[in-house]
Amino acid sequence: MATAADRSASEWTALADAIRWPDQLLIDGADVAAEGGATVDLVAPRDGRTVAAVPWGSEADIDRAVAAARRAFDQGPWPRMRPAERKRIMLRWVELIEANRDELAAMLSIEMGKPIADAWGIELRAVISTYSWYAELADKELHEVSDVGEDALALITREPVGVVGVVTPWNFPLTLAAWKIAPALAVGCTVVHRPADPTPLSAIRIAELAREAGVPDGVLNVVPGRGSVLGRRLGTHPDVDSIAFTGSTDVGRAYLEYAARSNLKRVWLELGGKSPNIILPDAPDLETAIDTAAWGIFFNSGQMCTAPSRLIVHREIAEAVRDGLRQRASAYAPGDPLDPATRMGPLASRGRIAEVAQHVRHAHEDGATLLLGGDRVDLGGDLAAGSYFAPTVFDRVDPSSRLAQEEVFGPVLAIVEVGDEDEAVAVANRSKYGLAAGLWTADVSRAHRLSRRIRAGTVWVNCYEEGDLTVPFGGFKQSGNGRDKSRHALEKYTELKTTYIAL
Repeated sequence: MATAADRSASEWTALADAIRWPDQLLIDGADVAAEGGATVDLVAPRDGRTVAAVPWGSEADIDRAVAAARRAFDQGPWPRMRPAERKRIMLRWVELIEANRDELAAMLSIEMGKPIADAWGIELRAVISTYSWYAELADKELHEVSDVGEDALALITREPVGVVGVVTPWNFPLTLAAWKIAPALAVGCTVVHRPADPTPLSAIRIAELAREAGVPDGVLNVVPGRGSVLGRRLGTHPDVDSIAFTGSTDVGRAYLEYAARSNLKRVWLELGGKSPNIILPDAPDLETAIDTAAWGIFFNSGQMCTAPSRLIVHREIAEAVRDGLRQRASAYAPGDPLDPATRMGPLASRGRIAEVAQHVRHAHEDGATLLLGGDRVDLGGDLAAGSYFAPTVFDRVDPSSRLAQEEVFGPVLAIVEVGDEDEAVAVANRSKYGLAAGLWTADVSRAHRLSRRIRAGTVWVNCYEEGDLTVPFGGFKQSGNGRDKSRHALEKYTELKTTYIAL
C-alpha cells in the first residue's frame, strides 16, 4: 500500500517547489481576480518563505459568489438533478482528488506546516473518505409517507436548504471543509466557501477539481479573504440560507448575531474545546494510555479543537504518567514537515508562536510546574525562520487556572491530579467547553457511568480520536451545536416539508 514514505524528504521538497499555486478566486465556475487585483503573501511556516500570492477577496467578491450560488440553486441543474447523477459527479471528483493526492498533501505541508505523513496519510484519507461517503449517500435518503387515514395522503420530504456559507479553519483545512461541503452538495445545496487565511489555496485547488469533475458553475465557489470582513458579509447576506462554521467561540457568537440582524439564517457551529483525558488507576494498559496522551496533544502540533489538553490523572499513577510523558516527548521533537519521518511540524505561523508563548507565561504566573519544553525551537539552516515550538508539559496545574480553562491550540499539556472518580468528573466538567473527552478504565460499569456524566459531544473510552463517518461529531455547551459527519449532518442542509393531499 502506498504511503508518504514512498518519497524521500528531498523528493517531497522538489514536488512542493513545483506546485502550481492557484492565483485567482473561483466564482461561478470561472477563475477571476479579486476586486482590484488584491493579493496577500502566503508565508510558509516551514521556513518563513513567501511561496505564493493569494487572491484576497472583498465584500464585493462575496456578493458575486453568493449571486452565483443563488442562481445555481434557483435556476441551475444541481438541486433538480437526480440524486444518482449528483453521486456520479461527486465520485468522479473523488477520483481526481485521489489522482492529485501527492500535490494536495504537499500544499497542506507548505500552507500550515502539517507533517507530510499526516497530510497524505490522515488528512487526505479523511477527505477522500468523506466525499465518497456522502456521494454514496446522495441517492439513498428516502422521503416518508405518513399514515393519516384513507381520505388523505401526507408526504414528508427533505429539501435542500439553499445557499450555504461554509467557513472553515486552517488546522484540518480540507477535512473540515469536506465535512460541510460534501453533505451540502449531496442533498442539492450550493456553497460559498471562505477558507482560513493560512490555507486558502488548497481549498481553491479542491474546487478546481470539482469543476473538472463536472460540478456545475456556481455550485461551489471559493473566496479567500479577511475573516472579519468576508465572514461578516456571509453572515449578514440575505441570500445566504445557512452558515456552517468551525472556529473560535467568539466568532461563532458573532455569526449568531449576524443571523439575528439579517434573515434568521440557520447557523451551525463547531467551536473550541478544552478536552479532558481521564486516566484512572485501573486503566487496562497504562503504557498505551500514556502513548495516546502524548500523541493526542502533540499530533498536528496540538492545533486541534479536540486535543486532550487537560490530562486528569489519579494521584496513585501520577508519577508513572509524568515519567512516561518525559520519555515520549523526544519522539515529537519538531522537524521539517516535508520529511516523512517527522511526527510534529511547525505551528501554523509566527503569530501562533507568540500566542502559545503567552499561555506558557500565564502557566508560570499561575504556579504550574514546567516538566519539559516551553519555548520556540530553532532548527537552523534553511528552516531557521520556521515556526517551531517544543513539546510542552506542565504539572500540578490548578484546574481553575488559565492553562486549564483556556484553549491553547498548541503542543501544551496541563496535568491535573485528582483523588477519585467523582473529582475527576467534576474537574472534567469545569469548563465552558464540551467538545470531547477521554476516559481510561478497565471497568465497563465505571466506563458507562462516567461517560454519561461527562458533558461532551464525544467520549472516547480506552482510546482517543477514534471515529468513523457513520458517527456524528460536535459539542455541548460553548463548543457549538449541530453535528458534522454521519447521516445527522444532512439535517443541517435540508428543510422538512409536509405536503398534505386530500383524496
